[in-house]
Amino acid sequence: MSRETISQSISIVHPISLSHGKNAEVWDTTGKRYIDFVGGIGVLNLGHCHPGVVEAIREQATRLTHYAFNAAPHAPYIELMDRLCAFIPVDYAVSGMLTNSGAEAAENALKIVRGATGRTAVIAFDGAFHGRTLATLNLNGKVAPYKQKVGVLPGPVYHLPYPSADNGVTCAEALKAMDRLFSVEIDVNDVACFIIEPVQGEGGFLALDIEFAKALRRFCDENNILLIVDEIQSGFGRTGQRFAFSRLGIEPDLILLGKSIAGGVPLGAVVGRKALLDNLPKGGLGGTYSGNPIACAAALATLDAMTDAQLKTWGSQQEAAIVSRYTAWREQPLSPYLGRLTGVGAMRGIELAHADGTPAPQQLTQLLSLAREAGLLLMPSGKSRHIIRLLAPLTTEPAVLEQGLDILEACLKQLP
Repeated sequence: MSRETISQSISIVHPISLSHGKNAEVWDTTGKRYIDFVGGIGVLNLGHCHPGVVEAIREQATRLTHYAFNAAPHAPYIELMDRLCAFIPVDYAVSGMLTNSGAEAAENALKIVRGATGRTAVIAFDGAFHGRTLATLNLNGKVAPYKQKVGVLPGPVYHLPYPSADNGVTCAEALKAMDRLFSVEIDVNDVACFIIEPVQGEGGFLALDIEFAKALRRFCDENNILLIVDEIQSGFGRTGQRFAFSRLGIEPDLILLGKSIAGGVPLGAVVGRKALLDNLPKGGLGGTYSGNPIACAAALATLDAMTDAQLKTWGSQQEAAIVSRYTAWREQPLSPYLGRLTGVGAMRGIELAHADGTPAPQQLTQLLSLAREAGLLLMPSGKSRHIIRLLAPLTTEPAVLEQGLDILEACLKQLP
């Protein structure tokens, strides 16, 4: 099968061609089986072809495959927004809009905050990833490969260190950098919003410092700045609760959603304070495909499956299995390259590093290949692509999860 018609600017982690999947397992076109710890990069918290999602898609496809909501509203969009806004764990009135992706949700959030504040400057964080569209590129806290060769990006955007126990940046250091930013770089009164991930995804599964999150919320309130929380990868149960911001003890003004919102069907959303979502003129928000009926039906089935009890059970079981195995590996010790365990809940990363703590990206590249050959798909992350991000479906059968961890253990042992 030729790939000459596909842009060579698309980077491929695993040079295989997948055929089909079921829950946490996939098969390629040669019939080889893999345990999937990638999950479509965080899209498949409910696994491949979840029965409830598949049935919802099938049933909706017989009724209405598409209508542009801004031309004529349709029932799946309306029902989903009611359910989704009720699913957001905040105390204020929530409204929102559906998009085609997380990046599109971020783009619309920027429009919303500009309209609400009359300001344009945005503060993002080192290591952040918010998408590949032109505006979201500038929010990303990493140049290569996302910002290379694309010229001047929409702004103004400024970056601060991301404080986390997982990267050694303290709350005090981040606050000091923020003080310098507003003393040297920009007037605080020109800032429309901060945008931050409660657990960085592309950045290496780094969990945000709770003290900093609360200080940031106070700072935003004191200076009439809006706070956007990006839950595109960390949301919908990945950390064991609906959304990761709940562990921080704060309420954001806007929340970005995507990835596991619809069981594998393209969909995203920006939700938050109703007054903010209503501030742009009629027609200021919308899109031809945004909130497609089939995607909405898949999302409704996803919400049906994601009860608080299920999310807690899935998250705690997967977290316990990963932490237990990692702890045993450290005690052996299993590999000289086995570094820190990052993240929270079932959103975990395993760092590969040299004895002096410097990243070991070459060893991670080798590990990806070894694991794939042994029947396990893994995904890299981190500034140096040296952190394995574990994104097995939350619904992964315990025996399959253990089998995947067995393969990972054996491959870590093989690293030279």
